[in-house]
Amino acid sequence: MPLSTTDAGGALEAPRKTFLGHPRGLVILFFTEMWERFSYYGMRALLVMYLTQHFLFGPAEAQGIYAAYAALVYLMPVLGGMIADKYLGARKAVVIGAVLLVAGHFTMAFEGSGGKESLTIGERTYQIEVVGRDQNRTMFAVNGDERVQISITPEGVSKVGAEPAAALAADAAAVAAAGEGFPAFTPTSGYKVETKRDTAFGEPVLFLALSLIIMGVGFLKANISTVVGALYEQNDPRRDGGFTIFYVGINLGSLLATAACSYLGFTYGWAYGFGLAGFGMLLGLLTFLIGAPWLEGRGGPPVPLKGRAIFGVPVEAFFWTAGIVAVFPIWMLMQRHEIVQTILIPIALVTFVSVVGYTVFRLNGAERSRMLVAQVLIFFSVLFWALFEQAGSSLTLFADQSTQMPSWFNAGYTQMFNPGIIVIGGPIMAALWVWLGKRNREPSTPVKFSVALVLVGAGFLLLSWAAANNFNESFRVPLMILFLTYAFHTVGELCLSPVGLSMITKLSVARVVGLMMGVWFLSSSVAHIVAGWIAAATATDTVAGVVTNPELALQTYGSIFGTIGWTGVGVGVVLLALSPILKKGMAGIH
Repeated sequence: MPLSTTDAGGALEAPRKTFLGHPRGLVILFFTEMWERFSYYGMRALLVMYLTQHFLFGPAEAQGIYAAYAALVYLMPVLGGMIADKYLGARKAVVIGAVLLVAGHFTMAFEGSGGKESLTIGERTYQIEVVGRDQNRTMFAVNGDERVQISITPEGVSKVGAEPAAALAADAAAVAAAGEGFPAFTPTSGYKVETKRDTAFGEPVLFLALSLIIMGVGFLKANISTVVGALYEQNDPRRDGGFTIFYVGINLGSLLATAACSYLGFTYGWAYGFGLAGFGMLLGLLTFLIGAPWLEGRGGPPVPLKGRAIFGVPVEAFFWTAGIVAVFPIWMLMQRHEIVQTILIPIALVTFVSVVGYTVFRLNGAERSRMLVAQVLIFFSVLFWALFEQAGSSLTLFADQSTQMPSWFNAGYTQMFNPGIIVIGGPIMAALWVWLGKRNREPSTPVKFSVALVLVGAGFLLLSWAAANNFNESFRVPLMILFLTYAFHTVGELCLSPVGLSMITKLSVARVVGLMMGVWFLSSSVAHIVAGWIAAATATDTVAGVVTNPELALQTYGSIFGTIGWTGVGVGVVLLALSPILKKGMAGIH
């Protein structure tokens, strides 16, 4: 029996007023999530490049920071879902999260002085300056009035325009006689590079901003998806289509953000790109507040909040305060990102085992089998996200270091490929599922998951092939190869992610749907840790964010991408073989 549409709980009865055949509340959630994802993906398009170029973290460390940040971003929705289920309701949790996100994204715009690198040759020390932020960056050595363009390779550091380094290296006398000032060539053994970072202001502010974003996503991410599910009845045939439309909103925001924020960040400065992301999140907050009446009571607290308190503090005020206070321990963790990777896996295992235990011992019949199938699919999704989420780390650096791009194109723009394809292909996929469903030929959810794994693996196999067979004299592969990789990944994502969100709301017991949505995002949290390990394996040496050995970088990418590509394809085939068993366990839910 459908629940009421009052504020006491997330109602499942479809609202009477619709927009293009769907509950009109979907419009508000579409645009709220679009602007929230605008801010998130706008920042993500810049983050790893910002860490390596502005703060001068090495690629492995930058990818470790990104992995810890992304893992916590997807861990916090577990708590956010529990808080919403038991106390606040999804709507109020979304508002708290949105406010924290606005604060976090605007804080990202405070850069500080970043990192500084110095180059010491003999008794002279030069400051290294890099002009530009795209793949055509130029490097200079500066000492007082002397400013010389240089190039650093595995052989050594060369003065641009001097004789070839190999010729000078063969004649030590020529090196010594190269002239006053900066030498024409210095072998690797003859110089030293030191890095000093802005640990007094810039880095603490960076980690504060990331911590605010982490907490904000924790309150918002799982719960806004829960509100989408609450707009539809359990077996409403529009549900999958509604989630796919919602997913298009996510990616429309991502498309706009990666274009606009990347342009401002790479062209005018990082602060401009991050500041624009902050304005996007502010628009998302305003959209949700102004459009709340269109939700018609969906996503409210399980019990009216009036008169309820925790430790004598009104419930809503308590969680506002707790959300702000919790930023501090996360800030501490982000400054020691390796700890996040150490403790997250055990936390995830305990959470997952607890949910399995609840399912086995507290549920029976169809409820139990459906919940178990959901948990099996969540388990397989970890590998998909570990491979797919290379987009924010190793694939971004691959674009910068090993991809041939036009002069007007930068590495941040490559992240437009995924949302662009989804904005175009998402409605087509939604219509395809409906068309196949009417003819009883729609693939089951487990089959869709298996196809997603095969496709994400195939994308990396294409890159691995190109790294071995299709590169230019600068050891860069064509941009089209990277685009095709994103195309494979994106079609796989459309098979898994929006369907996965819908799967959670269909297979989960109603009283823990928020928690299960959080566990779904927790799988992405674990996947980001695994993704960080993969990305770190692709890292090679850089100076001032510029790779010093392009050939080795391309070979390393090709080797790692080949390994994970075959892994994705193989696991996808295994899941396909298991799909009939899983479909039976879904007990009538498609």
